[in-house]
Amino acid sequence: MSGLAFNRHGVLAIYRFEMARARRTLWQSVVTPVITTSLYFIVFGAAIGSRMTQVDGVPYGAFIVPGLIMLSLFTQSIFNASFGIFFPKFTGTIYELLSAPISPFEIVLAYVGAAATKSVVLGLVILVTANLFVPVHILHPLWMIAFLLLTAVTFSMFGFVIGIWAKGFEELQFIPMLIITPLTFLGGAFYSISMLSPVWRTVTLFNPVVYLISGFRWSFYGTADVGVELSLAMALGFFFLCLGAVSWIFKTGYRLKS
Repeated sequence: MSGLAFNRHGVLAIYRFEMARARRTLWQSVVTPVITTSLYFIVFGAAIGSRMTQVDGVPYGAFIVPGLIMLSLFTQSIFNASFGIFFPKFTGTIYELLSAPISPFEIVLAYVGAAATKSVVLGLVILVTANLFVPVHILHPLWMIAFLLLTAVTFSMFGFVIGIWAKGFEELQFIPMLIITPLTFLGGAFYSISMLSPVWRTVTLFNPVVYLISGFRWSFYGTADVGVELSLAMALGFFFLCLGAVSWIFKTGYRLKS
């Protein structure tokens, strides 16, 4: 096989294996996040929605839908990709993968592609679930799909990096639970940052998650905390940052060959 040839069979083998693992853990992969989302609507709808009828002209129940989808997208993309590559490291089969006739690009494509696929499917399931509670309108469907795919792929790649970096299951959960989830809650997932004081609004703008949620919400309702162009630029910037990290890992063999 030529070094320039694309190993389609190798990529599909890894992709199908990862997708099969998702089907074996269907309850954890899909049902649990859907139940969690339903609880968010019940709790936030009862506790806050009755007191806050609209935010930026959008009913509060509908306003939080993009934030809920992004919250699940962030966490599930990272979890799926990080566990997918960490498990071969944990069992020692990573060496068989590295010695197989498959390039680093093809390895990343398979693992990230599978993780992103599962996350996008979950996001769409949550969108359908949300429609059972509140009417959701999408003003810019193509932009919505673009932000959904870009976010899923970027955070899946970020999860891949975490899976390589982690030495144990504790480290695997550290960044998603203690960094990403708090940043999402503080990033305007359930409120508009325009409701904050000027000082806290300025501080919040240093949270990169704000730009992702804002751009995604704009695709639904045409309202955003920051410009959609800036949101897209931040999303692309994080994508290329993760891409650079993955390239560096395979170039140096960081925590892959030791």
